Amino acid sequence: MERIDTINPQRLTWCMADLGVGVADVAAETGLGPDKLQALLDGSGYLTFPQLRTLADFFGRSLFFFLESGPADAALIHSPQFRTLAGQKPDLSRRVRQLVERVERQRALYLDLLAELEGAQHPPFEPPKLPSDPVAAARIARDWLELGEANTFDQFRAAVENKGVLVFRTNGYAGRWQIAKESPILGFALYDPAVPVIVVKKQDAEARQSFTLMHELGHLLLHRMSSVDDEADMRSTKGMERDANQFAAHLLVPESFLALLVDAERPEDLASLDEWMRPGRLASGASAEVLLLRLVGAGRLSQAVFDAYREWRAQLPPPTGGLGSRAYRHREPKHVFGDRFVRTVLSALNARQISLSKASDYLDGLKVSDLRKLEGFYVGA
Repeated sequence: MERIDTINPQRLTWCMADLGVGVADVAAETGLGPDKLQALLDGSGYLTFPQLRTLADFFGRSLFFFLESGPADAALIHSPQFRTLAGQKPDLSRRVRQLVERVERQRALYLDLLAELEGAQHPPFEPPKLPSDPVAAARIARDWLELGEANTFDQFRAAVENKGVLVFRTNGYAGRWQIAKESPILGFALYDPAVPVIVVKKQDAEARQSFTLMHELGHLLLHRMSSVDDEADMRSTKGMERDANQFAAHLLVPESFLALLVDAERPEDLASLDEWMRPGRLASGASAEVLLLRLVGAGRLSQAVFDAYREWRAQLPPPTGGLGSRAYRHREPKHVFGDRFVRTVLSALNARQISLSKASDYLDGLKVSDLRKLEGFYVGA
């Protein structure tokens, strides 16, 4: 098999420093021997084509990246949005960092497809002018989103997308578009004055996804900045994270939904609180915890009751059943990238502006048979 001995050691060194990994880490993940990797760093080694592909996939770079001459330029490789997120969370995992870059590339190709499609347009991102008070801002934003009296995550997502924001949701399966279940990261937002992107981690409760979506929207509207958020951020009571949390809670649960909960009927038993909150949860699409937090903020519930409920909830066994079935693999791109993105790719394919192979790659590597099923799904929808 042909040996490739023109691998640029400067670029390999840069990639390892960028991710904070050493020779042993790369060897363990890729299966390439430590001696082979050290020889590459010394400028005396070689790889076969499959080995170079394995190395490139690990670092999230193209094959040619390692064959180009000269050092890597971080300013050209990493966008300002990426650098913002890396600065907020310096310990971001390799897979999350690569996911951020993958989302940026996905947005770029979406905009390229739109530019080539006759008559295709993206909704303008024209956010309202909001006050600094997150509670007042949430009321204005809810009207701006034109939300109805009852909403699910899909309805929240559609409302946000209709205002010019791309919304991606990671899938629950190992692959290029997953945030690992054990990762504390729940979502991130990439600010752009024309087409911002929000990424929400797939979770077993849609109410949590809805809160993440609105938390990230809060960062885009209130702070006009990119952000990456973990579980601690979603409970923070300080600074911009507190503002984003208050914004999300009040947007999801306006006063009219709190009025559905009758204090005189509230049970003493913690296990019965979920059923008491059922009308509010169904109407708002918010979790029980968010509803209780709103009640605490409104002075209708003590902090002690909320803390006791959260402690009781944490002791419950985790939900069973996983994160879905792959029986409907052809629909996964819609769940991950959203309806608008998928329609744009299929329109470009239908107009013969992209090949079947490229359409498959843009849609999470769908097999041709699944791609045809997806087309049929949209025809019948």
